[in-house]
Amino acid sequence: MMTVKEKIERASAAVAFDGIYKYVKKNPEENIIKLIDIAQKLMGGAFPEKNYDAFRNAIQDKDNVWRTFAMNIINECDGGVIKKMLLALGLGAGVNGTKAVRANREKYKCNIPFLMLFDPTSACNLHCKGCWSAEYGHKSNLTLDEMRSIVNQGTELGTHLYMLTGGEPLIKKNEILTLCRENPDCAFLAYTNATLIDREFCEKMREVGNLSLALSIEGTEESNDSRRGGGAYKTTVAAMDLLKEYGLLYGISVCYTRENIPYVTSDEFLDLMVSKGVRFGLYFNYMPVGKDAVVDLIPTPEQRVYLYDWLRTARSGKTGKPMFIMDFQNDGEYVGGCIAGGRNYFHINSEGDMEPCVFIHYSDSNIRSKTLLEGLKSPLFQAFWHNQPFNDNHLRPCPMLENPQCLRKIIAETGAKSTDLIEPESAETLCSKCDKFAAEWAPVAEELWNSKPHPAPKTQYYRDTPEGKAEK
Repeated sequence: MMTVKEKIERASAAVAFDGIYKYVKKNPEENIIKLIDIAQKLMGGAFPEKNYDAFRNAIQDKDNVWRTFAMNIINECDGGVIKKMLLALGLGAGVNGTKAVRANREKYKCNIPFLMLFDPTSACNLHCKGCWSAEYGHKSNLTLDEMRSIVNQGTELGTHLYMLTGGEPLIKKNEILTLCRENPDCAFLAYTNATLIDREFCEKMREVGNLSLALSIEGTEESNDSRRGGGAYKTTVAAMDLLKEYGLLYGISVCYTRENIPYVTSDEFLDLMVSKGVRFGLYFNYMPVGKDAVVDLIPTPEQRVYLYDWLRTARSGKTGKPMFIMDFQNDGEYVGGCIAGGRNYFHINSEGDMEPCVFIHYSDSNIRSKTLLEGLKSPLFQAFWHNQPFNDNHLRPCPMLENPQCLRKIIAETGAKSTDLIEPESAETLCSKCDKFAAEWAPVAEELWNSKPHPAPKTQYYRDTPEGKAEK
């Protein structure tokens, strides 16, 4: 729950936004800088000053992609949605959340996440090739009170951003909307297959304002439906048209595989997504998790190099597209490597098991018997805290895919159990599916890493604490 001080800050920021937004809408081309100014005031020191200056410079350049990006949002998105999302992300997560998270890491001597993922349900109405979710059945769920508890405990720690996975989370759309209404200082994002998006839901999304969606799609109709099933592409594109009509903020979720990379990185695909109102793209490397995993879908080292270069071209103000794209595997250098285990996020499955990562299905804590803080201080999560980064080459961030020996060691030492809801998978079985890629990628990643300069993100590694230094 927001404190009195936070409620006053929010009310003041809302009034300021309303005045400036009306001014900007009169002449967006000339006045959009005002919105950047208010965003900077809202978010304080959450981001470096140079980031705001870079965005101002981009906006003033009529040929810059990010100017087009900003203008598209101003002209096409509902003003109330922009305001509520800016207040949730900017004031809630960016200012109050960031300060509390950093302070609580020092206070509690463990990882405290900036965001949390949880599964409202294991149920899914699709059966995508290589995905574990559809194997899990339809009987596993978190109750509304359990989801409320996650968010309430999370905000106490400083977490104001929640991503909902599954299963298909919109099977629980009414409960999700309730969480959004009850927590206007938090931002929510649901990963969805788009089958349950209709006009009534779009109206309610616009009403709450702090819910965004990431629609699963993988390139062309053929490349998409070959993995997600016939008709999935048309359903997703139709949902995009509805979301754009209602002025909602949404993006796409792309699982890239050895087979679909040419399609999900093509200009034709990205241009279509922009025309449909897509504002962001969350790209994920295929992970061989679960008994039906297809190891041959893991991208090759050569494809990973291609994706690394493509990503930076796609985000360039001069050569990119007006859509912000993130790749959690190839963007490791911007966040200091692996962000799992509570360092920046962790995952709670539909049985309440606290897992270090949405792709690493092992746990030694459950929200039905422990608090979130107790779980973050458990042996499994402490092992992540003590061992991150798993590689100083942040193009090899993952303790499973690129450093499988690390996950083997952690599970062996902590005794964490498999949380697979159908067939328990040992760490040895999982990691053995990653060994070949890890060995092949290592020399390629080293050459790529050593050939370029890299950013120095602000980190809070255990090894940099007094306790960590004393162990060296």
